[in-house]
Amino acid sequence: MQGKWIMTGGISRRRFLVGAGSAFALAGLGACGPQQGGSSQGGGPGAGQPVDLTIIDVAGNLQLSEDMIETFAEENTDAVRQVNFTTATAPELASKIKAQQGADRVTLALALTGADGLAAGIEQDLWLEIGPDFDADYINPAAQELAQGYGVLISYGNYGPTFTYDPAKVPSPPASTDELLAYAEQNSGQLMYARPANSGPGRTLIMGLPYLLGDPDPRDPETWDNTWSYLEELGRYVEYYPSGTTDTMEELGQGSRAMVASTMGWDMNPRVLGTVPKGFEALVLDDTTLIADGHYAAIPKGLDERVRTVTQDLLSYMLEPKQQAETYDEGYFYPGPAVKGVTLDMAPQESQDAVQSVSRPEFDRLIDSLPIETQLDATSLVRAFEIWDERVGGGKIREEES
Repeated sequence: MQGKWIMTGGISRRRFLVGAGSAFALAGLGACGPQQGGSSQGGGPGAGQPVDLTIIDVAGNLQLSEDMIETFAEENTDAVRQVNFTTATAPELASKIKAQQGADRVTLALALTGADGLAAGIEQDLWLEIGPDFDADYINPAAQELAQGYGVLISYGNYGPTFTYDPAKVPSPPASTDELLAYAEQNSGQLMYARPANSGPGRTLIMGLPYLLGDPDPRDPETWDNTWSYLEELGRYVEYYPSGTTDTMEELGQGSRAMVASTMGWDMNPRVLGTVPKGFEALVLDDTTLIADGHYAAIPKGLDERVRTVTQDLLSYMLEPKQQAETYDEGYFYPGPAVKGVTLDMAPQESQDAVQSVSRPEFDRLIDSLPIETQLDATSLVRAFEIWDERVGGGKIREEES
């Protein structure tokens, strides 16, 4: 590999499920399916009166999991009366959970989150310890271990850092960190990434740079002198930092930016949707160490016992191979499955078609050939966000307009 690679893909359809709230209710649909995990006895998951489940998503995970959650409710009407979905940003998650726990009225049964929201909740002791109850055959057990027992890995992959760019505006894409900085200086305002505390590509970028820049301990942000200095210098040429990744992709697709930080999934899915033109290309810098992302499900402390039992049954269901195959989706979290043995040909045909329409064969080769590291542990990740806010971009964050 010569420091960059260039490929193209196709266009399909689907919406981004990031940032905006949604609600869905299921009542009295279908027949009761078989019991799925948990500690309930007879009559399907969590024998007793059906309950309402309110699920909050701060990672865009509903794009992968909404269908399987709805199917679980349809198959288990004796356990689930209604499912409600809501969304928020990762920085908002801990405060919402904490407020409900402070009022002794926890209504959020399950949080779908990246490492960012999970880490903040672990720091504030908000989650129920559930990890030991889910002994799945994970592709990367270390990614599950990052949850410290307080979450369950439900999707995995989305490797980065990568960059997605408009080849008409970037005819000679950078191949190293020095070239990236030089490009940003010569094309001020054309490079963009979102605030790491609420962006998978943003946090993957800052976690990948210590390996590229030779910081002494890539897993301790307090030692990242090279990375923080580099990001401060790069920030001189970044107009502002959006509060989420979707905004960066929209600006790239609309022509306001020429290059944005991405991950494999965030490169593929916007091209499926048509948010980013199919002919836009991708690159990986020389000597990159891939950072693997994960989506987790966490259960807040203070839930009614009946709701908790049904929620745990739902998590067991979500880890079954048939349900895991749904996480291929439309490339949003490529590849997607968290457990071994789940291949693309097991996914719904629509997912197979979508992924193949934007396939970059180099992605799979990079996964096989480059070193891969998990994200930081909870304490270190929170500290990395704090340092970035303090030293790099806190004064240039632009919140999404309502």
